[in-house]
Amino acid sequence: RNMSSAGPEGRKKMRECDGLIDSLVYYIQGAIADHKPNDKATENCVCILHNLSYQLEIELPESYAQSIYMQRRNISSNDKTPGCFGTRSRKVKEKQQDTPLPEEKSNPRGVESLWHSTLIRIYLSLIAKSTRNYTQEASLGALQNLTAGTGPMPFAVARTVVQKANGLPSIRAMLHVSHPTVKKTAISLLRNLSRNTSLQSDIAREVLPDLVSILPESVPESDIGCETAASICYTLFNLTQSGSHNARLLLSADGLPKIITISMNDSNMFSKASRAASVLLYSLWSHTDLHSAYKK
Repeated sequence: RNMSSAGPEGRKKMRECDGLIDSLVYYIQGAIADHKPNDKATENCVCILHNLSYQLEIELPESYAQSIYMQRRNISSNDKTPGCFGTRSRKVKEKQQDTPLPEEKSNPRGVESLWHSTLIRIYLSLIAKSTRNYTQEASLGALQNLTAGTGPMPFAVARTVVQKANGLPSIRAMLHVSHPTVKKTAISLLRNLSRNTSLQSDIAREVLPDLVSILPESVPESDIGCETAASICYTLFNLTQSGSHNARLLLSADGLPKIITISMNDSNMFSKASRAASVLLYSLWSHTDLHSAYKK
């Protein structure tokens, strides 16, 4: 567990170690089957897999990168117009979301297991069944790592989490735990998932009211609280960009007064949250059909 957090070279060596990842997955599967999700060794295994999934899209071995990203490179070369919020235009991102992964192997080995649907379902099972905060946080964090990029792999993992494995109820429950870093990681995962336009209606229906309910009434005093508030605002920004339906849902959940209050705080210490709230307000105002409702 300690060695897995030693940086890119350490991660590379451990991913290449024959049988290591397979053994970790095998152990966790056995613990879940034996109804022992709170086992300390399970926590260690999940934390190792969490660390090994960090920056996986960037650090993939060339053989995997070639097969998984060939279609992505073809798409990228056709349209390189920069967008407002990233290095690629929305059009290119939407094309990437529609690019499927090569067919999933039924018996993955080694590094292939890190993004396989079997391990994704294991993480979701641990989120639902474990009561150990570190196990919950590591499972959420691994999914956050796997959904962090802009290529086909992160979007395929996001679709598995939301649509194939029905993971939103388990993630939603983590929004209401008392442990601040578990809650923060769950929100960061939702922020990644919300970038996928094809999943936004499912995510909004399942968790948008919950996100509004845990948004603070004012700018929080702690760093974690401030980062969490900013992350919620950016998640709501993603969910409300494409159409006014989700913006109306935010309005009916009484989110507007909270967002306005956070945006008006001009303290340097909390600029991240207030800036995120301002970006969200600007986006909400673009739905002209809701102007009269906003004014009320």
